[in-house]
Amino acid sequence: MNVHIHFNNLSVYYGQRPALSDLTLEIPRREIFAIIGPTNAGKTTLLKCINRTIDFVPSVKVQGQVLIDEQDVFGIRDVYQLRRRIGMVFPLPVGLPLSVYENVAYAPRRAGIHDRRQLDEIVEQCLRHAMLWEEVKDRLHFLGTKLSGGQQQRLTLARAFSHQPEILCLDEFSIAIDPVTTMKIEDILHDLKSEMTIVLVTNLVQQARRLASRTAFLSDARLVEVDDTEKIFTRPAQRLTARYVNGDFG
Repeated sequence: MNVHIHFNNLSVYYGQRPALSDLTLEIPRREIFAIIGPTNAGKTTLLKCINRTIDFVPSVKVQGQVLIDEQDVFGIRDVYQLRRRIGMVFPLPVGLPLSVYENVAYAPRRAGIHDRRQLDEIVEQCLRHAMLWEEVKDRLHFLGTKLSGGQQQRLTLARAFSHQPEILCLDEFSIAIDPVTTMKIEDILHDLKSEMTIVLVTNLVQQARRLASRTAFLSDARLVEVDDTEKIFTRPAQRLTARYVNGDFG
């Protein structure tokens, strides 16, 4: 297995409360990897450690390592450069107070791209990936925060794509998006996995089953099981995993 991300004995505490306990996990390169589990299992915390947005959490304590290409992210001084490599989409839209166009063009501009034709191409491609282009192509200079909730979430997706990330972290990305559009975006994600590693946190277990090559199940801040996705859903090694994927609790 070509490992892209390696969590090595990772523990995270919010004050005295453990959010992750001694977790060791490997995520392969250029695959869709799903993380499932009930509320407060530690799923979002795991994502926040990848690009160090965990740094913004007051009173957090992190032990262990998160390695990307064998480099510990917590030893990286230039955190901005790290975050440029990692696209992140959270459950609710976080739009910049800019036009639709500038929301998507912001990261490429920061990366030194200023040619208008090139920016136009990037913006259109990213909006198409997010299944938003046809709805906003005549409103690119409208304020992004004036879009509907579902459109703003897709704009957040487009902005994540604009980084041309090597890792894309999706935390309940479809929570504000209608089912038909969600399925279309899932098709895009299948295509994009040849270009980037996609880490998907979802409470929709069937979404994990549709998309992911491998799946990890977390519960009570611990890794319970990780395996090929179909095995997790049909022949899990742990009884707790079987109960979760069968909908006994959530």
